[in-house]
Amino acid sequence: MLNDAAGFKRIFIAAGYTDLRRGIDGLVGIVQYQFELDPHDKDTIFLFCGRKNDRIKALLWESDGFHVIQADKTPVLVNKDGRPAGSKSFMWVYRSGYMYSDEQIVLYEYQRTRNASHPRQFLKDYSGVCVTDGYQVYHTVEKELEDLKIAGCWVHCRRKFDEALKAVPKAAQKESLSYLVIKQIQAVYREEDKLKELKPKDRLRQRQVVIKPLVDALFAYLKSNERKASTAKLKQAVTYALNQEKYLRVFLEDGEVPMDNNASERAIRGFCIGKKNWEMIDTINGATSSAIIYSIAETAKANNLKPYEYFEYLLTQIPAHMDDTDRSFLEDLLPWSPKLPEYIRKQKDCG
Repeated sequence: MLNDAAGFKRIFIAAGYTDLRRGIDGLVGIVQYQFELDPHDKDTIFLFCGRKNDRIKALLWESDGFHVIQADKTPVLVNKDGRPAGSKSFMWVYRSGYMYSDEQIVLYEYQRTRNASHPRQFLKDYSGVCVTDGYQVYHTVEKELEDLKIAGCWVHCRRKFDEALKAVPKAAQKESLSYLVIKQIQAVYREEDKLKELKPKDRLRQRQVVIKPLVDALFAYLKSNERKASTAKLKQAVTYALNQEKYLRVFLEDGEVPMDNNASERAIRGFCIGKKNWEMIDTINGATSSAIIYSIAETAKANNLKPYEYFEYLLTQIPAHMDDTDRSFLEDLLPWSPKLPEYIRKQKDCG
């Protein structure tokens, strides 16, 4: 598309260096507040140059597309993978940001380890925000990939203080630092919950006005009370929160970034429940096949389909096209296709 500029009525180029890891809403903010232009102006393209001067990012208003994904992982035992018995492998999960209402995608990927090479390879051509837990590997990859920005998970942060609170005698819990921090995080979630029906740009505006002051106050409180952490668990919680501050604040910059990574945890839960029953996968091919099956099943669930009925429908429709050279029929079988029969869709809760 960018090879031919004839279709654009106007082209704007941002002078100087722009952090290309900024989300779409971040670039929209530059156009709106620095350029004082309308980023939704039809047939107008805005160009931004990164610090290496070897690539540009284009902002062009279209009616579809998304730039936020979420990632998680879980260990799995694979019996015949050429390593000593009991060696851990990992199932990585990537999914589209759950705040998108259409075309949800969940992808499982089997890998023998959890080192940085796997997300580095998967995300190498991705441009946007990836919501994760606090695993350092993602932060390492972010430093290497100019177009990638990592967002943190507030649920993981809150869990650290939940664990610290359990170590406090019950009678003293409501006066503890852990309890007061948890209450502040809960206040942030209450305000965020009020914004779930808003459009991304309106949600971003409200986050800046209402939620950012709460987040600022929370981190100011943590920094001023850091030395008062009296137990090992509380020290770990405070240190974790302060080290993750940069990533935990990303949702304040982009109306499509969720506060936490719960959607990825939900997407991987079925696999975690399953492995308690079958305990291990026999071969690498089996693990790869499991990744494919779970990708289809979880994508179906994310798009409000019944997984069993969806698989059944695929297995009856695809054989009828085995001799086709034209694969366009697959478009009608995708989980978000309006041509799917109604019986495989879950009934919406009217209550």
